[in-house]
Amino acid sequence: MGLSTHVLDTMHGCPAAGMAVTLYTTQGENTTLVKRVTLNADGRNPDGPLYDTASLKKGTYRLVFDVAGYFKSRGVALPEPTFLGQVSLDFGVANPEQHYHVPLLVSPWSYSTYRGS
Repeated sequence: MGLSTHVLDTMHGCPAAGMAVTLYTTQGENTTLVKRVTLNADGRNPDGPLYDTASLKKGTYRLVFDVAGYFKSRGVALPEPTFLGQVSLDFGVANPEQHYHVPLLVSPWSYSTYRGS
């Protein structure tokens, strides 16, 4: 199943359609860009998993979600500086044969994540 993500906008009660998400591999402080995506109407990558099972490797990764950009595009009046600009989630993949789903529940003021199924 590989690696996937899904973002829900808890302020509006809907998927975060149009949010920009960037995926990196990490090694200590070094990061390597893997891909940039814009989430579809369901709050998911329109091309499916970010990594398929064959491509996902054991290691560490970072997903960066452009929270402020998304809420500004929705017309939400945000203070400057915004409370949440970008949300970065660093996580590890210990067993690449398993599915790693990294959902984000987000508002301009809070976020939550977990390893989904």
